[in-house]
Formats: sequence, structure tokens, C-alpha cells
Amino acid sequence: MKTIGLIGGMGWQSSKLYYERINKRVNEKVGGSHSAKIILVSVDFAEIEQRTFNNDWIGIGSIMAKSAKQLEKAGADIVLLCTNLIHIASQAIIENTSLPFLHIADTTGVAIQEMQLKKILLLGTKDTMEKDFYTKILHENYGLEVIIPNETDRKELHDMIYSELLKGIFTDVSKQKVIALITKARSQGAEGVILGCTELGILLSDQEIGIPAFDTGDIHVNQAVTMAIN
Repeated sequence: MKTIGLIGGMGWQSSKLYYERINKRVNEKVGGSHSAKIILVSVDFAEIEQRTFNNDWIGIGSIMAKSAKQLEKAGADIVLLCTNLIHIASQAIIENTSLPFLHIADTTGVAIQEMQLKKILLLGTKDTMEKDFYTKILHENYGLEVIIPNETDRKELHDMIYSELLKGIFTDVSKQKVIALITKARSQGAEGVILGCTELGILLSDQEIGIPAFDTGDIHVNQAVTMAIN
């Protein structure tokens, strides 16, 4: 079994889920007393958060590169970044380690393609929705038409993620606001929704929303486990 390397801490709530889900999936697939081989490097989110506010992606890339090197030195065989947004700096990981890097947009694109959907709503932070580091992969590699909320709704969702979800605050009010965004997108032809912030999967856990919801963290985990045990 290969050792899965995780770069986490952005925020730690979703990193905790990565650890839990990976171990559960390994046990489901292999059985017995088996659990996963995992190495975790967890960063200080306050430092990452400040750099995102300052658009210091070079600085974030340096932190990601250092974390990936730590994983490689510790004996990891695969690298996963336990967040959607910071994949904007994923090239720094790819260029500074020889380990396979499993991109969350690729794993999500495969899952959507398998369901033969074409028009997809993307929810996440403003940069995840507005920059092309995520949508370009979905469009060019998987032929998807990606739609996003309007500017006002994007700002409200972004603020909710930073002021609540990344601090472990999950309320029914916020849940209903996100469901309203999804309902609006359904009326515009969206066939599914990408929960492009790993904490959104926590907020909408087991929630019926009427269209397929792609929990990016869960999809990411499933592919990592497949790679590890094969």
C-alpha cells in the first residue's frame, strides 16, 4: 500500500475529514484491521489566509512547495492538497517534488464526466469561482460548461466561507442560503453542483438539493485511496 501525503490545515476541519475518510475507505476496500498509510503536513491557516487577501500566490506557492518537500522526505508516495482554493498554487508543488500530485479539479471532472453531465454550477471562494485555475481544467479536459453565481451572491458566499465555515461554524441559515443559490442555478439549467470548498461538503452533508452534488473532498479521497491500494 502506498503512503498518502496530505498538505492540510486550510482549514483543519476539512483536513480532519480527509484523514477520517481515507482510513474508512481503505478499510472498506481492503478489510480486516487495515488502515491507511498517511503523512500529514499541516500549515498555519492564518498565514495562508493573510497571503490570499494580499494575492500573494507566490508566497503561498513557496509554503506549498516546502510542505510537499517535507512529505517527500518523510516517505510519501502521493501528494494531495486538502483544499480547493490553494490549488491555484499547485504548480509550485508539481515543480518542487517528484511525487505524483492528485489535482482536485481533475478528480472532480472525472466524477462529473462519469455521470454524463454537461452544465455544472461551481461554488467556492471568489477566486475559485472567478479565476481559471479550476474552471479551465473542467472545461478543457472534461468538456464541461461551468456557471457561477452572480457577483453579489459570489461575495456573500465568499464571506460566509471565511467568516463561518473555515472557523467551524455551520448554521442552518447559511445552509439555506447555499441551497437557494443551487435552486437558482437549477432554473438556469445547471445539472449538478460542485461543492468547490471542502467545507461546503460539511455544511450540506446529507442535504437533499435536487441535483447531483459533487463533494470535492470526498471525490479526492476516493481517487487517492484507489491509487494507494493499487
